[in-house]
Amino acid sequence: MKKICLFFILMIIPFSVSAEDLNLAENAKSAILIEASTGQILYSKNADEKLAPASMTKIMSLILIMENIEKGNLKWNDTIVVSKNAASMGGSQIFLEANEMMSVEDLVKGICVASGNDATVALAEKIAGTETSFVKLMNDKAKSLGLKNTHFINSTGLDAEGHYSSANDMAVMARELVKHPKILEFSSIYEDYLRKNTSNSFWLVNTNKLVKFYSYIDGLKTGYTGNAGYCLTATGKKREMRLISVVMGEENTEKRTTDTLAMLDYGFNMYAIDKIVDKSKSLGIAKVNLGNPEHASIVAMDDITVLNNTQKDKRNIKYDINTDEITAPVKIGDKVGKIEVYENGTFMYEVPLTVAYDIKKASIFKIFIRNLRDILSINM
Repeated sequence: MKKICLFFILMIIPFSVSAEDLNLAENAKSAILIEASTGQILYSKNADEKLAPASMTKIMSLILIMENIEKGNLKWNDTIVVSKNAASMGGSQIFLEANEMMSVEDLVKGICVASGNDATVALAEKIAGTETSFVKLMNDKAKSLGLKNTHFINSTGLDAEGHYSSANDMAVMARELVKHPKILEFSSIYEDYLRKNTSNSFWLVNTNKLVKFYSYIDGLKTGYTGNAGYCLTATGKKREMRLISVVMGEENTEKRTTDTLAMLDYGFNMYAIDKIVDKSKSLGIAKVNLGNPEHASIVAMDDITVLNNTQKDKRNIKYDINTDEITAPVKIGDKVGKIEVYENGTFMYEVPLTVAYDIKKASIFKIFIRNLRDILSINM
């Protein structure tokens, strides 16, 4: 049995040290560390270099799978019939057989835990008809995310000419994937079984060993091919802050582990996230024309967070709330205004506002009574 060696690292960060001083990701061809809620880059090394991503490719495949599940095009308990093509995939696999039937949930588990190429292609074919059509969707999604150094030839990450990505692009994809938090329930599994309690039971062991030894790490995707070397997109959460790290082109798993943990330790020691606006909390009450009820609680569509360096003064962040004139009917998710965010008086970005609950249009009789009430109050 092959022995698995992991380096357990406790990094003591001195005050005012920089990522460059620590020589982070010294063994990687390319690397990046970002904070997930803001997308802010904390460290990068050759982050835009085009390299083979190996099975980290499956991060994009999983984005499309999760989107299709959330849209209702797929259900977790749907049964997929595995094609001969999917069953023939080489590399990492969960040893699916042609015409075997497996649930979407188990196939996703097989991708996240065992990096199953066969499971990936089975779901790609279910969603798009063929893997080729699915890959087109992958490239379309890459464009929509603004990725400049990514192009996919397959859904699995097997080496192919013209199949490449970069550490920066992988971090953007990972940030998009963790917006679907259900995926972390799978990527954080260390071991489990498929076809449990059958004669064909299959033991899954996570290719990302960090999820076993570090409780704060809950994903995300490893990769290895001869061309790509050892790669890892990792994510972890401490004190309400989620970090995403990427290393590409490592020589072995030990160096991949060392570089990943060093970057995450640096980020968690040197930075902290502050939530300025919580999307679950009301920002006030606004009048709704023709509404039943007449007023609605207004909330942000997304949290507004700010990343602070723990060795420096907190950033000076302020915001203005601007609501539109709102007319019923209006539903959760409808834009009813915006929050403008400023740092030191300079505009940074805006976040849409929406209502906290649906507001129906009032009946004609109710509107008549309101108008009458308003007329009487003016005359009085």
